Amino acid sequence: MSLLHLPHAPPAIRSSPSLSAAQPIAASGISSCKSYFSLESSLLKSISAAGNNRKKHSTVLRVRSSLETTTVTVGQVTEVTKDTFWPIVKAAGDKAVVVDMYTQWCGPCKVIAPKFQELSQTYLDVVFLKLDCNQENRPLAKELGIRVVPTFKILKDNKVVKEVTGAKFDDLVLAIETVRSS
Repeated sequence: MSLLHLPHAPPAIRSSPSLSAAQPIAASGISSCKSYFSLESSLLKSISAAGNNRKKHSTVLRVRSSLETTTVTVGQVTEVTKDTFWPIVKAAGDKAVVVDMYTQWCGPCKVIAPKFQELSQTYLDVVFLKLDCNQENRPLAKELGIRVVPTFKILKDNKVVKEVTGAKFDDLVLAIETVRSS
């Protein structure tokens, strides 16, 4: 899935190339977010009007938390933080949300990451998120009861309904299928 590239984005907006989904961050206030969204919205309408079939098959969630703005695109894995996690989960509505809790130093986390990305492209009715359980995000990891990594939490209607610990791909697929069919 391709990302929408804004060649002349407002100076208050920057995107992190390390994330698989665009994550613009407003550095100087909410008004920058509004102008960015109106620009993004008009570009998305232009793309749709031009007959781009991919637009018909994707869902974009926009979440604003404090001064940070996150765009979530179904079909991709989005990196979240303690500040953006709950707003994104709430914005997902009745969609299932799968969260990969990982650390940078975890070998099994690195092995399953490409498979997790593939799942995000397979299940377009599910939102896929990644949370680095580093020092900064420790309060959220503790709130979610993370004791080992990788841990996958599946949420529906803002509640954890399934959990898979370890890099158990088949168990993760089964858990996703179970939540989708319920």
